[in-house]
Amino acid sequence: MNRERLRFWLWATAALLAGLLLRLWFVAHMARVDGDSLFYGEIAKTWLQHGVYGVSATSPTGSFVLRPTLARLPGYPLFLAACFRLFGVEHYRAVLNAQVVADLVTCWLAGALAGRLFGRRAQLIVLWIAALCPFTANYVATALAETLVFTTIALAFYAFARWQDAGLGYNRWLWIVAAALAYSILLRPEQGLLAAAVLPAMLWRSLATRKPRLRPLRAALPVLAAAFCVALPLLFWTARNEHVFHVFQPLSPRNASDPGDLVVLQGFGRWYRTWAIDFAAIDEVGWEMDGERIELASLPPRVFSATSHSSAADVRSRTVSLFADYNKTLTLTPELDARFNTLAGERIHDHPGLYFIGLPIARVFDMALRPRTELMTVSDEWWRWREHRAQSAFAASYAALNLAFYGFAFAGFSLWRRRAWLSPNPHEPNPSGPGLRAFRELAFAMAASLLLRAFMLLFIDNSEPRYTLEFYPVFFVWIGALFASEPRL
Repeated sequence: MNRERLRFWLWATAALLAGLLLRLWFVAHMARVDGDSLFYGEIAKTWLQHGVYGVSATSPTGSFVLRPTLARLPGYPLFLAACFRLFGVEHYRAVLNAQVVADLVTCWLAGALAGRLFGRRAQLIVLWIAALCPFTANYVATALAETLVFTTIALAFYAFARWQDAGLGYNRWLWIVAAALAYSILLRPEQGLLAAAVLPAMLWRSLATRKPRLRPLRAALPVLAAAFCVALPLLFWTARNEHVFHVFQPLSPRNASDPGDLVVLQGFGRWYRTWAIDFAAIDEVGWEMDGERIELASLPPRVFSATSHSSAADVRSRTVSLFADYNKTLTLTPELDARFNTLAGERIHDHPGLYFIGLPIARVFDMALRPRTELMTVSDEWWRWREHRAQSAFAASYAALNLAFYGFAFAGFSLWRRRAWLSPNPHEPNPSGPGLRAFRELAFAMAASLLLRAFMLLFIDNSEPRYTLEFYPVFFVWIGALFASEPRL
């Protein structure tokens, strides 16, 4: 091993060790297993111990029963079941440690892809950046699917590049792409958008580089086979749901409930969407509804603005009365929901553009740019400096770091796009390697995955910053373009 190679591996090992220490610190000091984590865990335990994909419940007679569920896709429960089998049922610390390993694999894959595109120096820098990124590292300390989703994203794009290098067609990297996309969808339903970005780019690449005598269908067959493999697990899941619940449900339902569960009342949700923007709204009001007390101080002043039907004083009086009645029972009754719906109707009538366009866009920007401190003991309303100066200062620094990632990532993508797109023939041979000219489709797929996710988030009510963390495996690679060290750029 020559000196340069030895130096690379020493620095790469140091980056992974630093990333390991950071993630273990998060696990030791900020571990969180509650809410959805426990529901995932209950599914995994029931599946492992009783062979039923569901949860345990108590019947009206008081006996123990097993209730099948389709409220969550099986990807993360499968991971939990494997961890429970190896390390003990409900041994969540082992689960979090396994996620530490998975996230370090994500860092390595991002660095490796940057290295193939931009050279050895970019690989090492991207590895350090990914290993020390606190936003993705923090999520290894919570038993949710996000960490594994990051790994599937990085693996899908890395395998896409290796599939191209291997000559397209039926090679092992084709099946790795298919496996990464399939499991990503089983982890979270919106990851179908990742497949919608990657598979068409692969198909375009296959058709654009086919030999003159090769028919288009034959050139497309490998990608079509991969697409079938991606869809195959969902076919089994859909058939299972049809057999058990007699419903057509290829993914998990939007309201994350099973057929026959209590119907969620819609009036409060409509009213909530007429004003909600930031994470504080969902954390302090949205999630608290129907079971927890809600204080009027949690509502921003815009909730009480006048409508064409009522003055501001009247709107305030009606809203105060609504929450006073709710706080007496902590139950969202149909009568209360109808009153919320009436208020919502007035607000939507006056400002339909704000309701259908303005506020959804504002929620997406909030998910993307707010400080990523939702797993920390930092106030949701971090901008109130007089109330918690230290927390506000920390949150502001986190927001600045998050914004820096966006800035450097898009600068790197712009540089990659400009240099790669300048070639008059993207497929002409390059003696120095495939170079960036051969990876236009990969660049399109990465950009499309972000754009599709951003568009999907317009229809999400919960302004949770974790929904934009899936940008980061792509950001890491794009930042590598700023540190290219080989003539490929």
